Amino acid sequence: AYWWSPDSKRIAFLELDERPVTRYPLVDLLSYNGATQWEHYPKAGAANPVARVGVVEVPSNETIRGMRWIDTGEDKEVYLARVHWLDVKSLLIQRMPRSQRRLDLLLADAAEGASRILLTEEDPHWINLSDDLYVFPGGKRILWSSEIPRIGSGAFPNPGGYRHLYLYDTAGRLLKQLTHGEWEVTGVDGVDAEHGFVYFTATEVSVRERHLYRVSMDSGEMTRLTFDAGTHRVTLSPGARFYMETYSNAHTPPVQYLQRTDAMHNVMEARRLAGGATPALEAMHLGPVEWHAVPAQDGTLLQARLIKPPGFDPEKKYPAILSLYGGPHAQLVVDAWSGGGFLFDELLAQHGYLILTLDNRGSSGRGHAFETPIDRHFGELELADQLAGVAWLKKQIFVDPVRIGVHGWSYGGYMTLTAMFHAPDVFKAGFAGAPVTDWRDYDTIYTERYMGTPQENPQGYKNSSPVNFAEKLQGKLLIVAGTGDDNVHFANTVQLSEALINAQKYAEVQIYPGRGHGISDPPAQLHVFRRVLQFFLDNL
Repeated sequence: AYWWSPDSKRIAFLELDERPVTRYPLVDLLSYNGATQWEHYPKAGAANPVARVGVVEVPSNETIRGMRWIDTGEDKEVYLARVHWLDVKSLLIQRMPRSQRRLDLLLADAAEGASRILLTEEDPHWINLSDDLYVFPGGKRILWSSEIPRIGSGAFPNPGGYRHLYLYDTAGRLLKQLTHGEWEVTGVDGVDAEHGFVYFTATEVSVRERHLYRVSMDSGEMTRLTFDAGTHRVTLSPGARFYMETYSNAHTPPVQYLQRTDAMHNVMEARRLAGGATPALEAMHLGPVEWHAVPAQDGTLLQARLIKPPGFDPEKKYPAILSLYGGPHAQLVVDAWSGGGFLFDELLAQHGYLILTLDNRGSSGRGHAFETPIDRHFGELELADQLAGVAWLKKQIFVDPVRIGVHGWSYGGYMTLTAMFHAPDVFKAGFAGAPVTDWRDYDTIYTERYMGTPQENPQGYKNSSPVNFAEKLQGKLLIVAGTGDDNVHFANTVQLSEALINAQKYAEVQIYPGRGHGISDPPAQLHVFRRVLQFFLDNL
């Protein structure tokens, strides 16, 4: 990665030395000679790349000279997560230790390489990074977003750890907290420094929705700029007079509008550009979507979405499928067009299945305190919350309580295995796509953020890895994986297959040669959809 200075006379760049990192083979099993591609892949607890930031000068004759390394400290295992130019002479660098429980914002001299800490955030669980830092013209103030509560003048209480916006000077002093409340800022969309406004997207209306707001840096007055229920994603023009809005909801594909920031929802000021429903989509007769708040075992309300089959008859008994992801810092229950995954759930609904999706604790959108209960033990609380959703569903008079299935991809595939192994009396059939089966096999930056290292937390890794519980399988299980997956390696599926053999348990395994984590090419994707649909028709 690299970043030009504002005057285009210097380039800051990130160097990653991967020599300490173990190389992992990805074998092309379709090739005659088994061609092998070796990739550096740092598994949990193993060596990471060594990162450092350098600066080079680029004079007018285009000959690079004057390279300088920035002093980012003695720790060689740090993550140098974000780099920004403060002005033509100074850099801002976000630095995290390997534990990811601390975040330092460094102010560095681009010419000399010296740096100092401008501000620090610490959390006993982990720090979530964002891309919301903005440097104001002149380099004297910065806009910063954070989930960590502040104490002192200009700060509001934030026990839920909701992400909000803060104004700092370049001495690291908090000048003002710009937003506050029990809702999240999900992204900064732009800044009108001339008129003193910050534009941002937030969950202030509902955790399921995303709306555009602006806040005055002088008065703190906040104004909502979008109103239709659903999800609004925007791109501001350079002068912040206009914005491109992409709007969708659960049954409305993305529609693009050109809006004025001063129009205040005057529809005459909006110009529709593209998007929306098509005749082919309208012919699908999608099933109705319902939103629910489902109580967890301790009473915490969990957001849920229920898709009913077209022509739903409340007098009938329907089989149901839990469609889940469940992983940390992700959210599925949103009033937005979700594309292929949602349409696959609608396909299942068209074949007579109820589809329940629930955001368990650990998911995003509801504050850091809602995420952190999963710290150091994957799969336990997530499954408990998902089972609470199934218990609620089984109480509905139109549900067949003995015909419950589950499916998911990636972390959702992992959660499917966890559900099938730890709640075999609940789930009759499950489909796991590209699942992690042993967390020691996944990468450092993701796994260690939530689990620590295997050396620090061996029991947590053991209890969280489905490969250790294969003997508990009772229902019907389909596993899908691509042999070219460079994210969740195919070895995860192979290792689970070995565990199932040793336990004398049986599962169906569908292999996709050479495909990666998403299996996204049309022939293979169509094959997946048909394979999974037939699996549920045969077993549920």
